[in-house]
Amino acid sequence: MTDASASPGRPRLLFVTQWFDPEPNANKGMAFAERLDELGFDVEVVTGFPNYPGGKLYEGYRIRPVEKRQVGPVRLTRLALYPSHDSSRVGRSLNYLSFFGSALLYLTFFARRADVMLVYHPPVTAAVAAALAGFFRRVPVVVDVQDMWPDTLRATGMINSEAVLAVIGRVCRWTWRRMDRVIAQSEGFRRLLIERGVAVDRIRVVHNWGDETSPAPAPDAVPAAFAAPGRFRVLFAGNMGIAQALDTILDAAALLGEAHPHIEFGFLGAGLDTERLKNAATVRGLANVRFYPRVSKAEVGPWLAAADVLLVHLKNDPLFAITVPSKTQAYLTVGKPIIMGVAGDAADMIRAAGAGLAVPPEDAGALAAAVLQLAALEPAERREMGARGRAYYEKELAFEKGTRAFAEVLRAAIAGRRATR
Repeated sequence: MTDASASPGRPRLLFVTQWFDPEPNANKGMAFAERLDELGFDVEVVTGFPNYPGGKLYEGYRIRPVEKRQVGPVRLTRLALYPSHDSSRVGRSLNYLSFFGSALLYLTFFARRADVMLVYHPPVTAAVAAALAGFFRRVPVVVDVQDMWPDTLRATGMINSEAVLAVIGRVCRWTWRRMDRVIAQSEGFRRLLIERGVAVDRIRVVHNWGDETSPAPAPDAVPAAFAAPGRFRVLFAGNMGIAQALDTILDAAALLGEAHPHIEFGFLGAGLDTERLKNAATVRGLANVRFYPRVSKAEVGPWLAAADVLLVHLKNDPLFAITVPSKTQAYLTVGKPIIMGVAGDAADMIRAAGAGLAVPPEDAGALAAAVLQLAALEPAERREMGARGRAYYEKELAFEKGTRAFAEVLRAAIAGRRATR
């Protein structure tokens, strides 16, 4: 199969990801694809039709078996899937399996001949499709492991059946071992992948980066709903689900309560647990808690910049001790102090950066104490803390560094496969 539009001498890359722009969870979106083009790859993105997080197809889209577009230098191919993203296990399963079927069919029989495939995991079904297609077409495959399944499924409560989790675990191990190269988002992920049989020399840790494409917010761009004077604002921004264990924030708000009326906790975003949390805050009479609707990536910057402290929190689970939540990098780019309510690798990153305070997850007392400690600092001290975080990000986690590492891994996969022929 040939493609006359491909540039000679440029390796052809198929980037397989179930989620892509304009979906807000597309951590490797168009900016990433365009950067790989700049680094010498001829890129085709293979993805689904946008429906996350509401499980409803975005306005302006219509599901078809295949839709192809050229977006700048990048070929964008969207494949049919069943749109769903709610608490229904059946709906979620159909969402994953439908994209698996579409991707396997397209990658195996209809996609242009590629020199290498890169697949974003989760879900594992996308990785399985890439692994099978890579086997049939003799193309090396690199997987970007952002979630450790089945651990994540257990921790979030999406699947509770140990028998089903065991089957998914076997599928994941088979898939990861088949990959020519594996990219892990943290050192903890690397250790766990090795424990599960992935060869040490096939794994490379590449930390995530934040959104560097959005313009810096203007100093006067504070959203009106978040601009009450005299407040010390602690903001959690992002998904509100079971894994985030956000009752801990409500508990911390209750502990501070009337004694510190100037301290306010804000929730910006949406998720499966949002309505329950709102009801809980109302029932408990927490006047120092505010909920704000989800905003787009382009709109979130002023909210983060308007906060005094940014908060990351996940439940106390062994999985999350080896996870660095993607909002960590987004927070570091803003240059504001961070409270990290996640143990392990994420807490170590904040300590290494000198960018804030780490507290044990699901410990409301420790969270309240950390808020008070930061509120007691002079504004200049908090600005210095935020500046250290931004400097750490630019040195260790920046888009430029991360994307070059991806390019190196992709080229190594191509060279490694050629050497074995």
